[in-house]
Amino acid sequence: MDVSVEFVRHLLQSVVNLYVTVPKGHPSTRILGNERLGSGVVVDASGLILTVNYVVMGAGTIEVSFQKGRRVRAEIAAQDFDVGIALLRVKRTGLRAAPLAAEPVERGAEVVALAATGAQERRVAGGLVTYVGEFEAYWEYLLDRGIVSSAANPGFGGGGLFSLTGELLGIVSLNLNELGRSSLAIPIDVYRAQEEEMLRHGRPVSRPRRAWLGVFAHALEEGVIVAGVVPEGPGDRGGLQEGDLIVSLNAEEVSSRRELYLSLWRHEPGEKLTVEVMRDNKLRRCEVTGGDRAYFFRRL
Repeated sequence: MDVSVEFVRHLLQSVVNLYVTVPKGHPSTRILGNERLGSGVVVDASGLILTVNYVVMGAGTIEVSFQKGRRVRAEIAAQDFDVGIALLRVKRTGLRAAPLAAEPVERGAEVVALAATGAQERRVAGGLVTYVGEFEAYWEYLLDRGIVSSAANPGFGGGGLFSLTGELLGIVSLNLNELGRSSLAIPIDVYRAQEEEMLRHGRPVSRPRRAWLGVFAHALEEGVIVAGVVPEGPGDRGGLQEGDLIVSLNAEEVSSRRELYLSLWRHEPGEKLTVEVMRDNKLRRCEVTGGDRAYFFRRL
């Protein structure tokens, strides 16, 4: 891939470094820690920065470092817990905003990933889009259209995936070690579709609310197994345990992780759910009240 140094320098002006501190009592610290480093991309010159939600979830303070050494505090303007993006706001104008791609990226496109590795350090990686489509993960997560590329995430999560014309195609979420040197990006069209709602309400409001179990689900040949539960989460309170094999949800058979998620998301937070599991070779029934992930992980 032939990408000029000047082209990369231009893009880097939109990429920032994030340093986040989270109160020790916040439930996310057990998994993500209370000090987090991330990247972000300026999407509006008036001071809006897009990043991944796991970096800023529960944040007490957020410090943004720009490439030329400036540091400012940021606040969370909006969060989308389903898709996994967050929008930050800084009190600074005249920033270099990345232009948002108007059309979805297609498989085979050449791309560049940029991310921060420190307050003023940035790195770049080039590659091709190898897959565009459904992507599921163990933390009750399913993207309709994730972007997988051979451009490995070169820094902290939340950087940008750019086209060779300089348009922001997506926000780089994480490396996919099981696929070799590949990374997952959340497509920018997801943000474009919800931008107005996020700015006005702090979250998407037109999408149906999803019930949340608070489990880490792994897919096996025999079905879906609970690999872990979020302490004090709805699944934990309802009696689900690590090692449980999920058989059904509200009498609907569950044979795959995708089936579990889609069945679960037909229900809203607060609804009563009956989860049947195999435990110690016995069929057990757990009564769980569907949770609200955004409320559970709200800031202290």
